[in-house]
Amino acid sequence: MPRAGRAGAAEVVLLSPGAVSSSLAELVPRFEQSSGHKVTVRYGPALALADRVRNGEAADVAILGEAAADELQRAGVLVAGSKVVIAKVGIGVFVRRGAAKPDLATLEAFLRSVADAKAIAYSDPARGGSAANYVGSLMASLDTTGSIGAKTRLTAPSRPLADFVVSGGADFGLTQITEILADPRLELAGPLPEPIQRYTHYAASRMRASAHPDAGQALIVFLASPAAGAVMRAKGFEPL
Repeated sequence: MPRAGRAGAAEVVLLSPGAVSSSLAELVPRFEQSSGHKVTVRYGPALALADRVRNGEAADVAILGEAAADELQRAGVLVAGSKVVIAKVGIGVFVRRGAAKPDLATLEAFLRSVADAKAIAYSDPARGGSAANYVGSLMASLDTTGSIGAKTRLTAPSRPLADFVVSGGADFGLTQITEILADPRLELAGPLPEPIQRYTHYAASRMRASAHPDAGQALIVFLASPAAGAVMRAKGFEPL
């Protein structure tokens, strides 16, 4: 039975990237039932979230890329020693369900698939997504002739990117694998070839100004548990 009304229950505010949303949709209710605490999740692109934390947004726990978490811990915004890496995810290529999938077997095959595509899409790096920033820099490094840039379409993060590819705006899109698997309209063509793959390690940390430090710590312990890890792997994360 839920114990949300018991003495000492807190309302915990969690900041999280969208890539973790499919896992949190399952994990947050489990934590609420087992702990008695309530959790409000506020989502945003990972790098934009780091700016929000840096600028003093009120919350109890933040899930950020590990490098950003380390930097904000050194700055004193996050509690020293509270950081726990909870998840690792790579970047995938996706198509609308039923569409032909590009060949991603090797880097050379990926480059041919990009060359053969009429259009490719990913989130606008200016919106602050960690995957989008990497994909943008990767494509710039591969675009020796300007042909990739000419066929690239940038969108807002998450749902708008999926909508764009589903509507036929691009042959395929690129984003974190967890976001692809969370949308039944999409099919994962595969991860980026290993030579150009980039993994994001997400870390949960307590905010220095947390109003509920004990409840926040309990949430972090829960998210780092083997049971939570099993849920995350089912949603597209890889073992740490």
